[in-house]
Amino acid sequence: MRVGLCTLMLTGALASTATPAAAASTAPRLTSLVGLSAERILLADKVAAAKFGTTSPIEDPVREQVVLDQAAALAAEAGLDTAETVTFFRAQIESSKLVQQGLFDLWTAHPELAPAERPDLATEVRPELDRITIAFIGELSATDELRAPTTRCRVSLVVAEHKADRQYHLDRLHERALRDAITPVCAA
Repeated sequence: MRVGLCTLMLTGALASTATPAAAASTAPRLTSLVGLSAERILLADKVAAAKFGTTSPIEDPVREQVVLDQAAALAAEAGLDTAETVTFFRAQIESSKLVQQGLFDLWTAHPELAPAERPDLATEVRPELDRITIAFIGELSATDELRAPTTRCRVSLVVAEHKADRQYHLDRLHERALRDAITPVCAA
């Protein structure tokens, strides 16, 4: 299904405005950005493991606002559109919560699958999330001219998403989260 969708989008898009060479040259440049999204989504597993069975909720508006404020400040420093950057990071957060909820549901229904260890959010997980946040700003800056609501961008994004699915061996939950996380990339 995914390959079929990718082929369908490529065929339709290339027939309209994007050339094969243009889409091929843009895809590798978006691959790093999509790969970072995949890494962040996979970290949602550790966030879920840290929170599951505790009073820590999946929704954490205070922490989410800290992340969005940090992203806005970094975007301003990098000369990026802050509103677009915040929209992008909001999609990352929502995708993480999607994975966390999916895992909570799975672990509640099948307690034997729940993680045996609880990672520490402050010392293990957040430093990785912070690293990815900074890397995101670099990738958003590097791809600023590519991320426009064009067929070329959308085709390149589908190609990059397909590569990330294969590279990170994402299951359906994580694939859906990745797709949601990268939706704002070409929606400038």
